[in-house]
Amino acid sequence: MPLALLALTLSAFAIGTTEFVIVGLIPTIAADLGVSLPSAGLLVSLYALGVAVGAPLLTALTGRLPRKTLLLGLMVLFTLGNLLAWQAPSYGSLILARIVTGLAHGVFFSIGSTIATGLVSKDKAAGAIATMFTGLTVALVTGVPLGTFIGQHFGWRETFLLVSGLGVLAFIGSLLFVPGTLRHSPPASVLRQLAVLKSPRLLLVYAMTAIGYGGSFTAFTFLAPILQDVTGLPAGAVSLVLLVYGVSVAVGNLWGGKLADRRGPIPALLLIFSLLAAVLLAFTFTAATPWLAVVTVLLWGAVAFGNVPGLQLYVVRQAEHHAPHAVDVASGLNIAAFNLGIAGGAWLGGHIVASLGLVHTAWIGALVVLGAVALTAWSGRLDRQDAAPAPLGSAPACP
Repeated sequence: MPLALLALTLSAFAIGTTEFVIVGLIPTIAADLGVSLPSAGLLVSLYALGVAVGAPLLTALTGRLPRKTLLLGLMVLFTLGNLLAWQAPSYGSLILARIVTGLAHGVFFSIGSTIATGLVSKDKAAGAIATMFTGLTVALVTGVPLGTFIGQHFGWRETFLLVSGLGVLAFIGSLLFVPGTLRHSPPASVLRQLAVLKSPRLLLVYAMTAIGYGGSFTAFTFLAPILQDVTGLPAGAVSLVLLVYGVSVAVGNLWGGKLADRRGPIPALLLIFSLLAAVLLAFTFTAATPWLAVVTVLLWGAVAFGNVPGLQLYVVRQAEHHAPHAVDVASGLNIAAFNLGIAGGAWLGGHIVASLGLVHTAWIGALVVLGAVALTAWSGRLDRQDAAPAPLGSAPACP
């Protein structure tokens, strides 16, 4: 395996850690900065908005930069953002740090796949992309629990200092091993990217992604305070529960990919979204009992990210049919939709916590996910209509 690919994987690990570790640190940050839990939850929303904006906009604006130069610049921006979080004197400066880091995140994953494929032969391209994205999975399994443990025992600022160190290592690895001669085609302009949004069928897929993940993050954003205040677990146990969740996510992601390959995207998405809604509803009733809560979180992890492969496969297939000139752009915008869902879900969860209480985020999140189930069923019905043969004697459609 090229060392440059390992450097990219380390970058993905660092970025995945800083994105999701905030979930385990929300109670600690809220207490230290003297803000409410909903206000601390905005740190999740604003980071995700930074990713959603950064992916299409900054990728287009930096399209003519050499890939290695851009990659190194992104890791510098990522490291500086986490150093700013480490030294943030106030809640406002921490928000700024999260937005800056989110911008780097969005561009990194927009260009990371093309860099990874440029490092290997064509027959190994898919494997190279999968290797890079294992950094995100490993971050959920190890980086997030470890970062939460450090934040609870040594202070949340030290977690961001640790992630800054990972950013420095990733920068050094990229500097030493990523070749400076990588070829690339300039990405589509911003206007061309936005033109993809004129396709109703692609908009439907983006809505499925955003609403499905929005429902999950309505509750997941506040998982740590739920486990502490509702379940009654000690703060130190939260990192262990997040470790269980991360392992379950890794298994569920593989299962979801195989299910989408075997049964097709729509049947797989219908099943996984339905299971996700059921688990969230169940958590409303199991959250008060420690062992039931942990089992439910384990099941939650298995379905929370299991629909990522199916959604990405489905959006590519829809783009090949409805926007064949911009398949990569359409796929990238689905990542933006994912992060818009995170932002909206965290925002909704904050309002629920402020007005109803922590445990209500679960059943309301389940209702939101059911919206994704309905949209998925609708999209599947449209697919069947598109595939149905025209009635005999009908006139051909005008070009």
